Amino acid sequence: MCKDGSVKVDWNLWRELYLLQPYANLSNLVHSWKLARVSDINEDLAVPDEYAETVMGSNLWWRILVAGAGAGAVSRTMTAPLDRLKVYLQVHATGKNKLGLKSSFQAMVTEGGLLSMWRGNGVNVLKIAPESAIKFLAYEQAKRLINPNDPTQLSITQRLLAGSLAGCISQTSIYPMEVLKTRLALATTGMYRGIWDAARIIGAKEGISAFYRGLMPSLLGIIPYAGIDLGVYETLKIAYLKYHDMHQSADPGVFILLTCGTISSSCGQIASYPLALVRTKLQAQVKAKPNEENPNMTMIFRKIIKEDGLRGLYRGILPNFMKVAPAVSITYVVYERIKRALGVYKNPNG
Repeated sequence: MCKDGSVKVDWNLWRELYLLQPYANLSNLVHSWKLARVSDINEDLAVPDEYAETVMGSNLWWRILVAGAGAGAVSRTMTAPLDRLKVYLQVHATGKNKLGLKSSFQAMVTEGGLLSMWRGNGVNVLKIAPESAIKFLAYEQAKRLINPNDPTQLSITQRLLAGSLAGCISQTSIYPMEVLKTRLALATTGMYRGIWDAARIIGAKEGISAFYRGLMPSLLGIIPYAGIDLGVYETLKIAYLKYHDMHQSADPGVFILLTCGTISSSCGQIASYPLALVRTKLQAQVKAKPNEENPNMTMIFRKIIKEDGLRGLYRGILPNFMKVAPAVSITYVVYERIKRALGVYKNPNG
């Protein structure tokens, strides 16, 4: 029965029921959307303040992390073909071979079948829990270190510093799993029997250093992403408030904040993508012969620009953006289901 006592359901009521559930207002819906977005941090190098402030100081923090890890696992599994396509283009595509989305997809399916599009997804899912937990705890400690009196009140610069520090710690901690994911995604049929077999073979042939190849551009990418994400977000929000003669502390509204967040995140990804591409190329390198030297980060940058120009620094960015919408949608739905199953209530403060 409808809330007005009738048995009729019009379009507006249906939309509210299925789009805005389980929350009664848009503010809470967006709050949950933000948490869902952070739960799958495959390419997200920033740590939003709202995530930590919501769960710290309550008995819900572990449930939020479990829900985020579960949602991230489902999301990454569903979008794994796009992720492998991105890695394939980053490593193999050049201006000479003219590899594109269709030709790359056909080449991978021809080589290993449709199921090969999920190569590397296992380790990608396994690293969600440690990556999320380390980043979460590191961010909390960084906030307390930067502002011991009130860790919840940080300036933009302080948030950038805390988020970058947490990102560096989490990236360094789980980086060997990143290398394994790339190697497995690029592997041909029969090269490795699984995650542990790949780790054993790589370690035996190339040494421990192989598991940290590309770490430098990975860490360097954190600062431009987090800095641009925060900077563009605050700039757009303040510009909107000024245009409408509103105080800077005023709430511009849910959709304005979503728009600002989407634009700022996209700008951050575009700025840091060349470093991500170089990182993947370094991860994919097999150890050179004793009398040869593997190209380093600078050499790879120069080679890409010389052969393909600036466009070459953005190989594979299209599938990277293609997976954003389905990833966020899947993550949101699964995240809410798991939260409810674990007893996290509608109120964000639990």
